[in-house]
Amino acid sequence: MVEINYESELQPESRAGILDGLVAFNRSQTPEFTGVLKNIGLTLTDPETGKVDGGLTGRIGFGRLFVELLFVPERLRGQGVGRQLMERAEAVAREYGCNGVWLDTFSFQAPDFYATLGYTIFGELADYPPGHRRYFLHKSLS
Repeated sequence: MVEINYESELQPESRAGILDGLVAFNRSQTPEFTGVLKNIGLTLTDPETGKVDGGLTGRIGFGRLFVELLFVPERLRGQGVGRQLMERAEAVAREYGCNGVWLDTFSFQAPDFYATLGYTIFGELADYPPGHRRYFLHKSLS
């Protein structure tokens, strides 16, 4: 019998135990893969507070960059900062030998923005969240 425990607030050591096992399994199934598995971040800092108030986070693995989070604070919107963040993330991905970038966004966020950067939809989830859609996009880096 296996014991399954519920953590309403996942502990860092619990997440690490799950992640470490999954990474080890994935590597055992892709021995030819020598790419980098790492987290990256590009940050924006509020000049008044000195605190990070926006930017981009991502994970590089299996020859692709996954853009996990992208947020441009209101004070910087409409100035090309989102484009600059994505272009810099793509440059970092190329530095690590990635051949593509993928991400997801909601219909109320920025699907049109990503389309202007050359991203195409490869999947979507209807009514998530209710009344909206979640899109999955990809761009090849060549």
